Amino acid sequence: MTENLKIQDTDHLVAIAEQFTRLENVTGIQAFGSGNINDTFLVTLDCPEEKHFVLQRINTQVFVQPQLIMHNMRIFTEHVRERLQRTPLNRRWEVPRVLLTKDAQDYCTDAKGSFWRAISFIADSQSFDTMRDTEHAKEIGYALGMFHNLISDLPPEKLADTLEGFHITPLYLQQYNEVLAKTSPRQSPEVNYCLQFVSDRQTFAHVLENAKATGKLPMRLMHGDPKINNVMFDTVTKQAVSVIDLDTVKPGLVHYDIGDCLRSGCNPAGEETEQWHSVYFDTDLCQGILQGYLSVAKAFLTENDYAYMYDAIRLIAFELGLRFFADYLAGNVYFKVKHPEHNLTRAIVQFKLTESIESQETKIRAIIQDMK
Repeated sequence: MTENLKIQDTDHLVAIAEQFTRLENVTGIQAFGSGNINDTFLVTLDCPEEKHFVLQRINTQVFVQPQLIMHNMRIFTEHVRERLQRTPLNRRWEVPRVLLTKDAQDYCTDAKGSFWRAISFIADSQSFDTMRDTEHAKEIGYALGMFHNLISDLPPEKLADTLEGFHITPLYLQQYNEVLAKTSPRQSPEVNYCLQFVSDRQTFAHVLENAKATGKLPMRLMHGDPKINNVMFDTVTKQAVSVIDLDTVKPGLVHYDIGDCLRSGCNPAGEETEQWHSVYFDTDLCQGILQGYLSVAKAFLTENDYAYMYDAIRLIAFELGLRFFADYLAGNVYFKVKHPEHNLTRAIVQFKLTESIESQETKIRAIIQDMK
């Protein structure tokens, strides 16, 4: 869709982009990034101070109230910028800015009703799809910790919940059980393995939500999608300089972010591997991420936060496997697949990762304990 827009509708894209400029002229526009939700473009300007910005068409099938996304983004990015002005860091750190239209709005719509927004471009930076080494892991952890720290004093009720139910594991389990009740899965060793795996962990799925309900874990603001390629690195210093993809920032538990970051970062085989026998959780990378994270997150974490950290790491791997397996049983209706068994294989990868985490529980808990 992005490529078609780029080729067929350049004049239209330029007209949209010019809604967000003051005096500068748009000199170029091209498809940008590898996201699979929004259509994203890099706009080039004839302005020496700011040569680029990012233009996006929001997918309103995923985000049915896109105005709430912009409301959230303006509140927390302005909050972070104020904090950084009060207490500057001793290293580069940037938060994307929301760019306003000529009539001071944070979005515009076109004749077809499409929803467009513009955000600042993080110059001289790059992202990576895979973890390179433990130094990289520390920087990933630092980035998530800095992100959480800078919004830790912003009351979560000031932001809207843009994706209700997202990362609420008991809801995914409920949906899975509803799908299972309506289908007769084809019997195979792989399907039977997954059925048994989920069955054995029905009560565990509630661990974080129960802790939230009993007041052991507080509601805070979370990123929602802290995979490693959402961290931008300075091209010269190789240090993390920003966390991007901010549409899922919402009230929730920081533990979902911690678990998701470690799930995606500590599986060297990656979640798309077909070789699920080789999947394992790398505790050296885990130690690196947590070391970087806790170097800045200690400022706001409580004793209970540490107590549930291992559970978060285990839970999010299980949750994603549960979502993949439920989608496989439902006929592959949510996640894009390349073949009919794709979601089944993805589920097994996450369940094998969960098993690897479970088998190293003592070691992972010791890593967490040693860093307090």
